[in-house]
Amino acid sequence: MKNFDFSTLPRVNSSATLCSAQIRSLPEYFQVEEVLPFEPDNIGGHVWLKIRKRNTNTDWVATELAKFAAVPSVAVGYAGLKDRHAVTTQWLSVNMEGHEEPDWTAFENDDIQIIQTTRHGKKLKRGVLAGNNFKLILSDVQGDTTLWENNLKLVQQQGVPNFFGEQRFGHNGNNLQRVDHWFSTGKAPRKRNQKSIYLSAARSWLFNLVLAERIQQGNWNQPMLGDVVLLAGTKASSFVVNEIDDELTSRIETMDIHPTGPLWGRDTSQTHTDSLGLEQQVLIEWNNWQQGLEKAGLSQERRALRLFPQQFNWQFMDDNQLELSFFLPAGSYATAVMRELAEITDTQQRNYQDIKNSQSNSLT
Repeated sequence: MKNFDFSTLPRVNSSATLCSAQIRSLPEYFQVEEVLPFEPDNIGGHVWLKIRKRNTNTDWVATELAKFAAVPSVAVGYAGLKDRHAVTTQWLSVNMEGHEEPDWTAFENDDIQIIQTTRHGKKLKRGVLAGNNFKLILSDVQGDTTLWENNLKLVQQQGVPNFFGEQRFGHNGNNLQRVDHWFSTGKAPRKRNQKSIYLSAARSWLFNLVLAERIQQGNWNQPMLGDVVLLAGTKASSFVVNEIDDELTSRIETMDIHPTGPLWGRDTSQTHTDSLGLEQQVLIEWNNWQQGLEKAGLSQERRALRLFPQQFNWQFMDDNQLELSFFLPAGSYATAVMRELAEITDTQQRNYQDIKNSQSNSLT
């Protein structure tokens, strides 16, 4: 029986377990603003809407926007899903070619506001994203203030392990249980979107296992012989470490480059010697997952083991609250930052579990 308990993954900062806090006590306590890698040019048949939403699912907004504009659902695009239990700002595009443009302000309500309207020649596609700005208020902050300050400064100085967040794996790791059943029995899910979700979860979990081992060995932020290192701020600009010298060490220390871990798929691993041996040893019991990902047609990629929050700032407030603000590149998780600060309770997950327990008890 495989262990899919995210909480068992190691922390770099052991002092984080001596502090605690809650997130998402209110939607306004978890604010996310999307940052695109370019500016729409205000020309073209696709209307781009910068929307701020509260307690609202991105998919639901996209569906309702298509209905409102009287266009097919495929005419609406967005870069990525944003947290529902939050206040989030993101761009959505609507292909209005051949259609009469409605009064977009009529789409607004108490939970949805249109911040900006412009145009562009193309649909906004998934993954076209530079990153996100976060503004979080942690409530019920417990622990010595000096310890909190030390934890915050540690994150600011050395970054955090770039774990895929727990939400990637579904409630109680259900996505991992389902992909394990798929790869063990060969019975693939019927729905295409389910396949995509499960494959993504599988790659992410294998990456997390490799990162966890490197944390245990104390080299998650240090180069190993045979490592593939990634240039900061890029997704594919990388090279293999054949020699560890002062220049390489300096570039690692200044966050110019980062060691990477595998996003499993087809093709031969780029790593060799020490790095390859470590990854093979960690994943030796996950051979059927590796084969399943390869069979699904995914190509092998690399992901930085280290995450460095930019513009990382904090301020202690009244009533045991702490305000955090920072920028994270696309594909990284705010929860990976917070778990290096404290034991974090997500109030929305706790409320969900309370409801499930209540329903279960009512049936007994």
